[in-house]
Amino acid sequence: MSDLEFGLDTFGDVPEDDSGVPISQAAAIRQVIDEAVLAAIAARTSRIKLASGVTVLSSDDPVRVFQEFATVDLLSGGRAEIMAGRGSFIESFPLFGFDLEDYDELFAEKLELLLRLVESERVTWSGKHRAPIDDLGVYPRPVQDPLPVWVAVGGSPQSAMRAGRLGLPMALAIIGGMPERFVPFVELFRESAAAAGRPDLPVSINSHTYVADTSERAAEEFFPPYAAMMNAIGRERGWNPIARQDFDALRTKRGALAVGSPQEVVEKILFQHELFRHDRFLGQISVGDLPHRNVLRAIELFGTEVAPAVRAELGRGGSTGA
Repeated sequence: MSDLEFGLDTFGDVPEDDSGVPISQAAAIRQVIDEAVLAAIAARTSRIKLASGVTVLSSDDPVRVFQEFATVDLLSGGRAEIMAGRGSFIESFPLFGFDLEDYDELFAEKLELLLRLVESERVTWSGKHRAPIDDLGVYPRPVQDPLPVWVAVGGSPQSAMRAGRLGLPMALAIIGGMPERFVPFVELFRESAAAAGRPDLPVSINSHTYVADTSERAAEEFFPPYAAMMNAIGRERGWNPIARQDFDALRTKRGALAVGSPQEVVEKILFQHELFRHDRFLGQISVGDLPHRNVLRAIELFGTEVAPAVRAELGRGGSTGA
């Protein structure tokens, strides 16, 4: 297989300036746009697909989500995708008045409605967590028919099986532990998809990613913002702090992070491909307060060195072995 797709995503983190002061939200948005433009140039393509990192469908309204992505699809000439997930961050639930006890039920119900909207221009639907819809048209309609919907999955086998049963592609986030641990999730997904008559559904692997000219530079530049972000989240959720030795272990071939020199990141992606035979790799580079100039350099190296090398190796039928 030589047609592995590559992508980059961001949570829109607000970095600090050179004096250590967080930049404005407006400046952060402009930096995201700069990063997207550079990524487009590096990929040398006009066919880049546009998707959310994850749309937390459980606390959103499926009608609004569909309308927003249909609009993006129209503006881009048919290149939008919805990445729907239950949400690993739960702040939006109380913000919009939802009970965390309904965490999975909310997602299942709203995903059902979203898929109904994708399938049909006029919709009749009722559920527990949203007002019913009685034979109403939902507009605008996208260029793509159907508008692609992926299911974003973290550590839940039930989520992987649900995606397969529904005939939806799966984006699997690997942010900790050994990649081998996630092989059963992909197997469950493919078994469920095959049972539903869709054995060809694509799989995406999503990982924290950073590329620098040398391995040492990648580690020194990425560790501080990565550790600060993960430890801030960990304090809220009771995780153990990330120490430097933990980070270094995550950077090894059997770790979760695709962080290093171009060759090291190539080897990590090829190793994961040996495990998962996935169709897409998405790297989240802009983590925490990583300086904008470093993000731009990482994107450049990812697009000009990493992606071409991986494609060339897969085109030769090569692998790193397990």
